[in-house]
Order: sequence, then structure tokens, then C-alpha cells
Amino acid sequence: MASQFLTAFPPLPDLGSRWPFVLLATVAAVFVILATNYFHHGFHKYPGPRLGAVSDLWRFLSVWRGKPQDDLRALHARHGDVVRVGPNALSFSHPDAVRDIYGISNKLTKSAFYPVQMQLSRGVVLQSLFGTQDQDYHMRLRRTVTSAFSMTAIRQYEPRVNETVRVFLKQTERLYAGRGSDTGHEVVCNFVQWLQYFAFDVITEITYSRRVGFVDRCEDVDGIIAWLAGIFDYQAPVGQMPWLDRLFVKNPVRTLLSKYGFIDNSSATAKFSRARMAERFAEMEEKVKRAQSGGSGSGSGSGSGSGSGSGDDDTAVVDKDSMDLLTMFCRAQKADPAFFDDGRLLTMTTSIALAGSDTTAASLSAVFYHLLKNPRCYTRLVAEIDHAVIADADIVTYAEAQQMPYLHACIQETFRMHPAIGLVLERLTPPQGIEIAGQFVPGGTVVGCNPWVIHARRDVFGDDADVFRPERWMVGKDADPAAEAEEEARIKDMANTLFHFGGGSRTCLGKHIALLEMYKLVPSFLRRFDVQLTTDEDWDLHNAWFVKPKKFDVKIVPRSG
Repeated sequence: MASQFLTAFPPLPDLGSRWPFVLLATVAAVFVILATNYFHHGFHKYPGPRLGAVSDLWRFLSVWRGKPQDDLRALHARHGDVVRVGPNALSFSHPDAVRDIYGISNKLTKSAFYPVQMQLSRGVVLQSLFGTQDQDYHMRLRRTVTSAFSMTAIRQYEPRVNETVRVFLKQTERLYAGRGSDTGHEVVCNFVQWLQYFAFDVITEITYSRRVGFVDRCEDVDGIIAWLAGIFDYQAPVGQMPWLDRLFVKNPVRTLLSKYGFIDNSSATAKFSRARMAERFAEMEEKVKRAQSGGSGSGSGSGSGSGSGSGDDDTAVVDKDSMDLLTMFCRAQKADPAFFDDGRLLTMTTSIALAGSDTTAASLSAVFYHLLKNPRCYTRLVAEIDHAVIADADIVTYAEAQQMPYLHACIQETFRMHPAIGLVLERLTPPQGIEIAGQFVPGGTVVGCNPWVIHARRDVFGDDADVFRPERWMVGKDADPAAEAEEEARIKDMANTLFHFGGGSRTCLGKHIALLEMYKLVPSFLRRFDVQLTTDEDWDLHNAWFVKPKKFDVKIVPRSG
């Protein structure tokens, strides 16, 4: 039977003596492909790694090794403002390129790198603000939710951040501060992990009115942080060769099987967000019922028809102190239910969980690290904090922190020295081509800048650009009016060159939340504790989209008085 089945198919050709010709044809085909890549658009005129001229494999390997920011800095230091990093990819280091590529008027679309970052939920790709390549969709979604991230809204979220800061300080004292003297053993704090617990609790508190409990339990709840580390380790290198993601993860077979329940390819962040949303909606519905039973409800509380589980009056009974992002998103959904449906509401909460803690934890870690590596700066900042007028004995308000010029300078210098984003923010040039920093680039080319490269420009930030010096962001006290005006212009130019939150219409929507966390936690923490490094060695950084230390151990000591 088997032999009959096999004989039904024609026999494979006997190549015999033809093997040399097959091998030669294969080599010739590979040569043609590599030569085509090398001479593509005449980009062979641009310097760069040889492998990068013929394949995106160089980009993949650079990111996979975990230090692409160092690779790009070295390339630009050696070759200048334009470097070829792929057959169809150029990296720019001149500040003019930032304006040309990311300026609002230019409207360059995002590259195929970004859909790799989009999460899945039951077979559906969640088209996020960050990941979408559709400019019109991005503009409409951003316009729909932008009020939730306004400064007015941020001020309403501050009481929630206060509570998380308070718990964080209390738990720090209980778990780490001074315990060495009690036990006889040195207590070391994994500070980057501890700060990420804080950042994640802040995000869940602001989004769902509830801390999940990373700080309270001193653990990675549901393993979500470990999962995020794994997904970023995947997305960062695979984003350099996006076809790998379409082949292995977001292929039609897997998404179809997931859609109909045969497999579950939903991301952990989507599951996490759905669970938190269900808890918050239950609380909101209970509040509606209590309001109605007390005669203060104004409506029936019937479903809105969106399937979100929130009634028409759910957000109406939420007072100012209970405002959170999910409530704001529900209001946006009621204003435009046809567009901002349940899927997009889930997309927003998932995006916040995906990127809301890693970036802030990286920046907070960098503030403390650079202060500790520069004792002069540490001492000056603590003195400023100690002499500031603080109403609350424990928590510094956002408004109070903004009155501390040296704190502002330290945070600005941290953003410059250690931008959380460590990869090129890729864009595609328009079909007609575009001029970037004096270079005409044909249409359909992947172009971009890396914040770590831009922030190292000596012609913008000074000859000591590799040194942590917050004073570069401050005007000298004894400067005459002319010198003061010159200094202010220089500082403005530096601020306009900073690229840590992205640029143009795609600037990070959650940047005010990150700033709120940093401006509150750093002074509140340093008012209460002294922090000490456990080693004199420089930390080892790992770049998987976001640049974080592999290890950042500190000792924490309560301050006397």
C-alpha cells in the first residue's frame, strides 16, 4: 500500500553530475541578493558595518547582545553623522535629523519594527498608540484619550501617587533600612527591582484605583515583571527583522486558532489588564448601586452597550479623589463608543502595563546611580531638599519638587545621560523622499535616531558630555544679563535636543506620569534615607528596548534627625 502511494508521485530528479551547476547557481543567487542589498539606493556610499550593508542580521545581533546603544555610539564616533546599519536602514546622529525625522509637519510613518511590539488578546492584535503605523488611527486614538494624560488630570492622580510613595517608604524602612545593625548581617537592596515594584504599583493605582501589591508583598505579582523582561528580550532583536514575528508569532494560523479558542496566544499584559479591569468595574458598579440606594444616583445604571461592564452613571459618581485612568477611558468611550470600543479600551490599559513601569524604573535607578557615583551632586541635592519648605513630613508634593532647581537639573541630566529608550526610533521616509540633516534620502527607507547617540553630542551638551554634571542645566548665579541670556539660550537648545520621550506627534503620552513619580519619589526618599553603593564598579547595562542595569545593589540607612 505504501509503495503504491509513493509510486503515485513522480520520482525526484537524479542530479548526478549536475550538482556543481546547482551549487554554482545557488552561490550566484546569493551573490546577486547580497550585491543588490549592498548597492540598494546607492547607500554603499554611507559607512557602516560590512554585514549591515548586505543584511539586517547585523542589527539583530547588535540588539541581541544587549548593547546596541554602545555599538551605535562607536559607529557614529568613527564615521560621522550618517551610518548605514542595514541594507535599507540609516542611523542619524545630528540634532537636525531629530527635527527632520520626527517633526510634526513631516509625518513620517513608523517602520515595521513597531507592530512587533503590539500585544495579542484572543487572536486579535491590539493596535496600540505606540505600535500602530496608521497615522490617522493614531491621531484619532490619541485625541480620544489625551485628556486622561493632561496636567489637570495628573494633579488629580497625585493623591494616589502619595499613597504608594508612603507605602514604599514604610516598606523600605521595614525591609532594608538599618536592619544590618539588628541582625548582624548586611542587608542589600536590589534597588532596580525595588524601584520597579514601586513604579508598577503607581501605574496600577493610577489606572485602576488599586495597588496590585508589588511593594506590599515585596514580590513580582503574577510574574508580570519577569514576563515583561522576557517579551522585551524578544521584541527588541526581532523588531530588527520583523518578518520573524509575522512568521512565528502573529501568523494567520496561530491568530485564527487563538480567536476560536483552540490555543491562547494572549499576552500576559492583556490577561493582567483584563483581570484588573474586571475588579475595577465591579467596584464602580457597586458604587453606582450604593449611590442609587442612597438616592444620589442620577440614572438607572444600565449597561452602556459597550460590554465593558460599566453603566452609564458609573463615572458620574466617581469623586475627584477617586479619579483614575480607567474612569477617564470610560468617559472617552461614552463620548465616542463607535470608535473607542472595548478592544481599544483594553489596548490602552495593556499599553500602560507594558511600558509604564520599565521606563520609570530605569530612569529612577539612573537618578540614584549617578548621584551615588558623584558624591558632590548627591550632597548638594540632599542639602537643597533639606532646606526646602515641605508641608508634609513624609511626602514632597509635585509643586514643591518643581521649586527645587538642583533636583530639576539632576533629573534633566539623568535623562540626558541615561535615556530609558535604547533603540533607534525608526521611521519610513515618504514615497517622494525627504532631506534629512542635509542628506536626500529616497522614499521607503528606514531612518531614525538613537537617544543615547543624540544625547552624547559635544557640540550641544559640551566637551564633558560623557560626565554627569547637573550644573550644565543651571544659569550661573553671578552671570551678567548678557551672559545669563546666552546661558538660557544654551539650556533651551539642550532641552530641545533631549529625545528621551521621543519626538513630534509620537511623543510619549505618559511622560507627565513618569515625571510626577520621579519628582515626588526622589526628594521624598532622600529626605528619609541615605543610600550607599555596595561596590565601586560601574554597573552593567542591558538594552532590550529599555536600558536597565543587570544589577544595582545598595545599602539603605535611615537618616538621623
